[in-house]
Amino acid sequence: MLAVASLSLNAMAQEDPTEKYSVATNSFWSNWFIQTNLNWSSYTVGTHGLFSAPFRKFPMGTDANEACQHGFTAPSFSLAVGKWFTPGLGLRTKANIGWMGKVGSSDVPMLLSVNEHVLFNLHNLLGGYDESRVWNFIPYIGAGLAHTFKTPNGVGKAGTYTFSAGLLNTFKISRKVALNLELGYMNYGTEMVGAAVGGIVPKHRLNQLSLEVGATFNLGKGTWNKTPDVDAIKALSQGQIDALNAQLTDAQAENARLKDMLANQPKAGDPGTAVATKTVTKVVAAPVSVFFNLGQAKVASKKDLQNVSELAKVAKDNNSKIVVTGYADSKTGSAAYNQKLSEKRANTVADELVKMGVSRDNIEIVAAGGVNTLSPITYNRRATVEIK
Repeated sequence: MLAVASLSLNAMAQEDPTEKYSVATNSFWSNWFIQTNLNWSSYTVGTHGLFSAPFRKFPMGTDANEACQHGFTAPSFSLAVGKWFTPGLGLRTKANIGWMGKVGSSDVPMLLSVNEHVLFNLHNLLGGYDESRVWNFIPYIGAGLAHTFKTPNGVGKAGTYTFSAGLLNTFKISRKVALNLELGYMNYGTEMVGAAVGGIVPKHRLNQLSLEVGATFNLGKGTWNKTPDVDAIKALSQGQIDALNAQLTDAQAENARLKDMLANQPKAGDPGTAVATKTVTKVVAAPVSVFFNLGQAKVASKKDLQNVSELAKVAKDNNSKIVVTGYADSKTGSAAYNQKLSEKRANTVADELVKMGVSRDNIEIVAAGGVNTLSPITYNRRATVEIK
């Protein structure tokens, strides 16, 4: 089944025109989920009745030996809590509890199992993350512990280890809710057989095959953000960068020419000399952008500061004021949080300007808060530097 699913997913990935992209790692509190399922389980001892047990009636019958040889069925309920660490890899802790019915006139105890599962979302692993995808195919493997409770008529309690695997299918209804259809298998240690069927065939292991239907409820942020594409940012603003470099070159050449002219002009008071007066205009350059990662006030790439240093040199030479404006993207975080974050980003760039020799008195800080003026939204995680 896994091989067929992999082939079909590969085919879909080749035909899907949606671009695959990397996602940013979310915080610890993001991408948690709760699952609740109703189960119909079949139990078999060893290899006896592995395929006939799902079709047998419940309660399991009147003969313990028959139950041992052919298996039996029973309903149960499960509850799971988990977290996706990436779009394709997650963990969940799943508890399953059910009543296994009767063997003859004897009650079979309640069975409780707790398993830890590693989840593999094959759609996201092979086809790339897509927030709008409805169906997700998720195989899993795991291990855990199981325990039975002693019944009034003396059937004993027992504890043992378990191994489990299964196929989980989720069907998205909304961003917060999805339907579950799960096929699971669990293998119990030999200690469980004596508790389940009165000690008959104690050397064999107990198997459980379950069909489960339920729902998944996503907690908090259940999606993933695309990571900033630095190359795309550079390509998008390359024209502005080239224009700025040209302006800086012209400004530096003009500044050098004016300094040379002033140095060679006659001084006032020299006989027969008329001193010419020339007004030096203030240099105005295009804003320079410095980008940040999600929720961070640390500069993402030191290369962004190269253009800032050129702007700082022009400002120092002309004793100009510099305005640093911080921004955050409006789609993540509250307005109050984004206001503080934008201020921190502006102060980070201001500190870099001071290191470059710009006087703190010549730097004006502006916190613009969360905005969505640039597309994609990740481009708004920045600070701009411009000469006032």
